[in-house]
Amino acid sequence: MPKLRALVVDDVLDMAQTIANDLGSAGFETDVAADGASALRQFIKEPTDVVVTDLRMKGGDGLDLLAGLREADPTVPVIIMTAFGAVESAVEAMRRGAYHYVTKPFALETLRTLVERACRERSLTRENALLRRTLRSNPPTRQLLGNSLPMRQLRALIAQIADATSSVLISGENGTGKELVALAIHTSGPRADRSFVAVNCAALPEHLLESELFGHARGAFTGAATSRRGMFVEAQEGTIFLDEIGDLPLALQGKLLRVLQSGEVRPVGAEATRTVNVRCIAATHKDLAALVENGQFREDLFFRLDVLRVRVPPLRERGEDIPRLVDHFLRQSLEKSSRSVLGGFEPDALDFLSSCDWPGNVRQLENLIERLVVTASQPLARLEEVKRALGPAAASDPIPRLLQNPMTLQELEDRYLAGILKMVGGNKIKAAEILGVDPSTIYRREKRG
Repeated sequence: MPKLRALVVDDVLDMAQTIANDLGSAGFETDVAADGASALRQFIKEPTDVVVTDLRMKGGDGLDLLAGLREADPTVPVIIMTAFGAVESAVEAMRRGAYHYVTKPFALETLRTLVERACRERSLTRENALLRRTLRSNPPTRQLLGNSLPMRQLRALIAQIADATSSVLISGENGTGKELVALAIHTSGPRADRSFVAVNCAALPEHLLESELFGHARGAFTGAATSRRGMFVEAQEGTIFLDEIGDLPLALQGKLLRVLQSGEVRPVGAEATRTVNVRCIAATHKDLAALVENGQFREDLFFRLDVLRVRVPPLRERGEDIPRLVDHFLRQSLEKSSRSVLGGFEPDALDFLSSCDWPGNVRQLENLIERLVVTASQPLARLEEVKRALGPAAASDPIPRLLQNPMTLQELEDRYLAGILKMVGGNKIKAAEILGVDPSTIYRREKRG
């Protein structure tokens, strides 16, 4: 991977070189310039990943250089160095598009951390733009595979609510694809060209999660050497996805509610607020209404989030989609495992997969296919091999799935008998052994049907 490049601009060349040397020790390739005009010519000739410039210089100040850089490349982050008495000018520079500023005197480590973060965020912005282009050519709604009624209804609901600005609450079991649904809502609506920022509320401790969501001011806590914008600001004009919202600590629930009500974010340790325009999509596998009753989730926040409700169906409710999902995940896994001999599944193995309860849902099915692709010893996976790879889940209780679509006892018996006969290739003697009945019982039922 090529090194990142930094351009340091200061009419005091000793200062510029000191900063350049420090960035060089951190792995950057560096250039220096003594004034804004020469720096701009140098940048146009050989663009860099970040620019650090003094605000007051002979031969053109930092604001003039900032304007020229923004015209040459609006994406390059520009960090302003300024004396304490010129902070207002530095703030004006940020209004004009500067990434951040530092006041002299400053620690080289502080500036280096800021430069590294600016480059990291620029890289993420570029990746986000690439992702958006990719999603436009292959939107997530296409990745919501399946033609079962629950999936057709889900895609129709996504299309219906995508253009709204209201909050969305997505519910569904683990592994059903809630983030994919959130991304589909985002990319199907008017914010598709803006950022989609995902935060897992269960993945971070409370003190880090607050900073992650709302940002923090420099010096707000031990280790906060520079300020941080936070995910709500990162998602400006776009969508923020709060995954596992049911795990958000109570103390943060009130702060999140204020942001959603006022549209203003106050970073940790900061006095000023910042206005944000963000659509919020939250998701959970928990019963939020039950958490509200137990005092573990704020009722007012629940109502604020639960404006548009989307339920992602579990895999057991759409068994007819499993063959297509198996084919999709098989092709996907084979692209990563070119040496695999697996090319498909024997009919009884595929029938078995379609009848499983799938407590881990689509994620569990995807993991199973990937496991079989790696371990397969023959072109068609057999039933025994699939059961062995699936493990304890093969013995999952089918009753909850049957209760989703109730039927009469006679219908249940007829369908089960038909399934057993299909599994044993129509051999009535073998079917009778499995069912524990006399073969004549099967003959009589067939005549009756």
